Amino acid sequence: MMPPDPPQPPPGRPGRKLGPIVDSAGSVHRAWLNPMRDAYFASGRTLGDLSIEVPLAKSKLSELLRGAGLYPRWEIVSRLATLLGLPQVPLCRLWRQAALEAHKSRDWVDRSSDQTALTTTHAAPPLDHRAFCEHVEQDYLLYAQAFIPDDHEGAVSDTFDILWLSWNDALGSPDTRRYAWTVLRRTVMSRTPHIDGRPCFSQAAFDTVALTYLADAEARTRQLSETIALFQVMSQLPATQFDVIALRILWRLSTERVSELLGLAPAMVRSSQRHAEHYLKSTLYPPETDEGTTP
Repeated sequence: MMPPDPPQPPPGRPGRKLGPIVDSAGSVHRAWLNPMRDAYFASGRTLGDLSIEVPLAKSKLSELLRGAGLYPRWEIVSRLATLLGLPQVPLCRLWRQAALEAHKSRDWVDRSSDQTALTTTHAAPPLDHRAFCEHVEQDYLLYAQAFIPDDHEGAVSDTFDILWLSWNDALGSPDTRRYAWTVLRRTVMSRTPHIDGRPCFSQAAFDTVALTYLADAEARTRQLSETIALFQVMSQLPATQFDVIALRILWRLSTERVSELLGLAPAMVRSSQRHAEHYLKSTLYPPETDEGTTP
């Protein structure tokens, strides 16, 4: 009796693999592209499948999902979103912002949008999504304000829209809080000026909690100078240590609240804070050399 044939791996997705998002795509454009690409990969469909129901050739669909070529009209994006099961309302808001980011006129955006479709399906986010956003909104705004004080509300609003688009993925992740914080951080950092690859947020030094307790002008000036120096060194920290220090030291949130926001165990928050503080102190206040001078 012949042994049974070994199981065969499932056939791969036919056709050329979808490439990454192009470097020229703006931050808000990526904000709606990433959830749409995730939904495409999860659907098991091919570009050929989608091109039968969306009036675009496979090559043009590939361009759309990579952020290449001309910025797509809402009619096409909406049709694709329906096929992939994405909610229309948050997607349209992000699409409109990204269109302006791509230097499309408001008249073009208005003419390209089909607002009537938004009133019929997916008009409100899931209740658990709304409850989560209300629970974290103020602290998310605080974090975003440290980096983009002029548009921190927009960054948090976009974060909540991105979460709405990918809410099922958030719920299915190991920790919804951690998933959401990652979305917030990615959204904020994509709009934060960087110097040598490190976030620059010195402007936030003027709004830190430490300054609010000082009435003396000289003391405030000294505190401001120290805070700016601290921020420059903080930018070198790993992401988790950076976020813990920003929330614990600059904004005086409790360990328990930071744990809740970041989706980390309190012990991990305390450990990250210890490691970060050790690095900051050793960098800002290096030990004296044998000759009694600091290097």
